[in-house]
Amino acid sequence: MEPYLLLTKEGEGYYEEKRSRFLASACAVKTEEEVQTILAARRKAHPEARHHCYACVCGPRNELTRFSDDGEPSGTGGRPILDALLGSGLHDTLVVVTRYFGGTLLGTGGLSRAYSAAAADALSHAGSGTLYAGALWEIVIGYGDYARLDRLLLKEDVPRESETFLDKVTVRVCLLPAQEETFAAALADLTAGTARLDKVRDMTYIRSGDKIFLQND
Repeated sequence: MEPYLLLTKEGEGYYEEKRSRFLASACAVKTEEEVQTILAARRKAHPEARHHCYACVCGPRNELTRFSDDGEPSGTGGRPILDALLGSGLHDTLVVVTRYFGGTLLGTGGLSRAYSAAAADALSHAGSGTLYAGALWEIVIGYGDYARLDRLLLKEDVPRESETFLDKVTVRVCLLPAQEETFAAALADLTAGTARLDKVRDMTYIRSGDKIFLQND
């Protein structure tokens, strides 16, 4: 599986044009059923809003792609939202933009810009991370080797899932398949063969900056 970008935190956005208000929300979804459930809840939460335009992409290759103008002129709502979503590089994501009409028509160009701006604002406030397929490994070392291990992990850009300090130091890390052999050799060389390295399980994980979110496979 190739790595791909996912949401880790929902985002909210807002745009106003000639007293029309555009309220946007970006959230994680995996199925069309989830999309429809969220849209129904959105309509219930905003019963006086005229339109709830949306776009979604699901799957590592955007196998499920949907968008809707929800009564706006064709191409002025769903498509601009979809373009903003595709431009973000995110997958498994839904963006809904709810419009409260302000009494003045915006024209097709104005509508497209407004929906695009609201969607982009929601996406800019969302959190994201990259999904990887790898394995969780456990390293057990003596305290005297910890500083060198710390430098090795930073150098090789290996993310840590946890650290435990008892009679020895136990560090759980996430390794990609291509990293496993070279990392094991580097660790053995670093500790003169005294480190213990055990595979815990295969898994997928999301990496967002320095944070790791293990997935339940």
